[in-house]
Amino acid sequence: MRVPRIFTEQTLALGSELALEPGPSQHLARVLRMGPGDELRLFDGSACEYQARIIAADKRQVVVAVLESGPGLAESPLRLHLGIGISRGERMDWVVQKATELGVAAISPLYTERTEVRLRGEREARKQQHWRQVAVSACEQCGRSVLPVVHEPTALDQWLRAGGGERRFVLHHRATTAPRGTELPTSVKLLVGPEGGLSEAEIAAAEAAGFESLTLGPRVLRTETAPLAALAVLQARWGDMAGLD
Repeated sequence: MRVPRIFTEQTLALGSELALEPGPSQHLARVLRMGPGDELRLFDGSACEYQARIIAADKRQVVVAVLESGPGLAESPLRLHLGIGISRGERMDWVVQKATELGVAAISPLYTERTEVRLRGEREARKQQHWRQVAVSACEQCGRSVLPVVHEPTALDQWLRAGGGERRFVLHHRATTAPRGTELPTSVKLLVGPEGGLSEAEIAAAEAAGFESLTLGPRVLRTETAPLAALAVLQARWGDMAGLD
């Protein structure tokens, strides 16, 4: 059986014993039916990974002993920050999950002119926590040991004013420009709109903030497809994904 990888909010240290949180405990004991003597791998977001062994387990709590440590899976040398218009249903979960697998360092859910989802107060906080948990599960699956930062939802104009990113791109299917310069960036901000895309005014505002308008080709991609295609292209060009010869 494949050794499961589990994220914990607790700080891990060699030789320590700790009771895992209820969610991971129930997954290990009830779903995977693991018990004392079984091994697993733990990570706490610190870029290290730990080998551990279960020493006690019941349906509500699993206690583990931390045995060995080592470096986690290397993060991409390209720090990618995805700004994505909030979309309905499972589309946003899909983007968060797959963007995490593709190595994104940060995700900012954005309110734009055509964003139909409007979250407020406690509902907004719950959604942010839900998306963070989607990212946690994706890290457990894909082998990453550092969690991407899932920022609280924010207005597009505020996100544009925040700056950051050596290179900045906004996806625009009618763009005709190509990336300028030959320097190898270490950080990129990528802006993608919601269903219906960004308005012309929003694209103009992004360009005024230093974003280059780019297209991924002649086809109009859905809001859950476009960011993933762009992230893969950026990782292949400047990150750690090997391109095809």
